[in-house]
Amino acid sequence: MAFVWILLGFVFLVIGGEFLVRSSVALSLKLNIPKLIIGMTVVAFTASVPDILVSLRAVLDGSSDIALGNIIGSNIANVGLILGLTAFIFPMVIDKSFNGFIWSITMLFTVALYFLLKSGHVLDRREGVALVLSLIVFIVLAIHRSKNKVDAPIVQLDQSLQAVTGFKIAIWLIIGAVTLYFGSGWLVFGAQQIAVSLGFSERVIAVTVVAIGTSVPILATSLMAAFKKEHSLSVGNLIGANIFNVGAVLGITAMIHPIDVKNTQILNNDMLWMIGFAFVVLFLAFLPKKLVIGKFKAIFLLVLYFAFIVSVLYAP
Repeated sequence: MAFVWILLGFVFLVIGGEFLVRSSVALSLKLNIPKLIIGMTVVAFTASVPDILVSLRAVLDGSSDIALGNIIGSNIANVGLILGLTAFIFPMVIDKSFNGFIWSITMLFTVALYFLLKSGHVLDRREGVALVLSLIVFIVLAIHRSKNKVDAPIVQLDQSLQAVTGFKIAIWLIIGAVTLYFGSGWLVFGAQQIAVSLGFSERVIAVTVVAIGTSVPILATSLMAAFKKEHSLSVGNLIGANIFNVGAVLGITAMIHPIDVKNTQILNNDMLWMIGFAFVVLFLAFLPKKLVIGKFKAIFLLVLYFAFIVSVLYAP
């Protein structure tokens, strides 16, 4: 039955995330907010809402390892699994200037999270506020740096959303909120049940099953773009999502309720893998072919992700 709850949770998170993003973008377009700002703020934040709800529900239920494992596992999956699968279908081009900036900020957030968790084994409210404020600074800097980069959109927007009525937007928002609420609850409940029944820790389930589940929307979008040979999706979008996972998801969750580190393997294994994957992106960027992630690099990322999963299973 636990697998049914997880499956229902996944489905509701995907549906809710889609409705929330589309309604938020439609509302922003109606208010004449520039597309760049929509991409950097509205879309990025609303796409993180499923993770925020899953992490918050987990913390409030006393399962902080699920909250941390979800984000750490999602960040690793964004690079190893999603970037790997997408680049295997078509080469991913790295923009030297803009994505270099995003990579640097990603490393800062990743390393900062490691030391915040290591000191006291808790992410408290003050540290949550610091993460959220740092995210706001990043958004402001990113928007300022990319004002003149019209040829590098942050996200591809559906122009038909401009014609959506206010009533329809309201309905979409309600559907998105309700499905995300129930989906997050069912996913956390199912993950807890599986952890108990199979003898795995909540951390193991979180960094594997839950993390991939909450990454389903971006995985589906990336693969669809790959099959359609849509090159507007960039490496910067994927590693930039990792910044929002730390700054928005963990930051907001910690502001509401402190997040404890109960399983030390989160620091001794998972966080080290997360830092390693962040470094790998820079390393691969400057190997031949320079600033391109093609099939061979994609296979390397997928093998590395498989190695991470093995390390999690053997270090429960």
